[in-house]
Amino acid sequence: MKRNETSWEAVSNWYDDLVGEKGHYYHEQVIFPALAPLLALNEKSRLLDLACGQGILSRVIPEKTTYLGIDAAASLIRAAQSHNKKKNATFLPADLTEPLVLKEEPFTHATIILALQNIAKPEMVLNLAAKALVKGGKLLIVLNHPCFRIPRQSSWGVDPAKKLQYRRIDSYLSPMQIPIQAHPGAKSSQTTYSFHLPLSHYTKMLRDAGFQMMEMQEWTSNKTSQGAAAKMENRSRKEFPLFLAILATSMG
Repeated sequence: MKRNETSWEAVSNWYDDLVGEKGHYYHEQVIFPALAPLLALNEKSRLLDLACGQGILSRVIPEKTTYLGIDAAASLIRAAQSHNKKKNATFLPADLTEPLVLKEEPFTHATIILALQNIAKPEMVLNLAAKALVKGGKLLIVLNHPCFRIPRQSSWGVDPAKKLQYRRIDSYLSPMQIPIQAHPGAKSSQTTYSFHLPLSHYTKMLRDAGFQMMEMQEWTSNKTSQGAAAKMENRSRKEFPLFLAILATSMG
């Protein structure tokens, strides 16, 4: 696909409004609290944030951690710069699916937060991360869970006899390019894309890029329901995770 078909440039204003200064609900309540102990950043850390969007991660890491955020959407990079209040944070507009040489010192950490599934050539991003990290450097990927949250191929159902809410999966193993309406119902709605891959593809791409997987975590929603269906809805939230986190280290 062409870059202008996958970049979030066309929906940058909508995305910046959605995420805001502190991130959307799941950034604040689930993702950031869970990723902090996995990264264990400090004043000596150097973090490369790939597909950084409008730089939300830069605003929740330790003050003295060196940070570089890269995104293909120049308008999102401008938004990140306008939000930025840290001396150690810089931002770069660049297409991560094209060859890119970074002049900065090697990084101790790299992140790809809720973005890898929106990139047509994820292997290019992983290869860049491997080249940019020191030997033993950490890579943390956070995905919309590829087993349970597949656009147009997963949905909720209810089994009245068992009084259970279940997750229906219509397709999983087949790689898919899925069009997504960024802000449905709006007059100026734009199409972005999600690129579904099964877990086996992610593990192979990491291995091929020179990473060793260290840990996988599955993060659930902390919301709760009220009313007649609350029991089954709350149960299903605990059983079907929203996000998958993969922690890997560079073999150098």
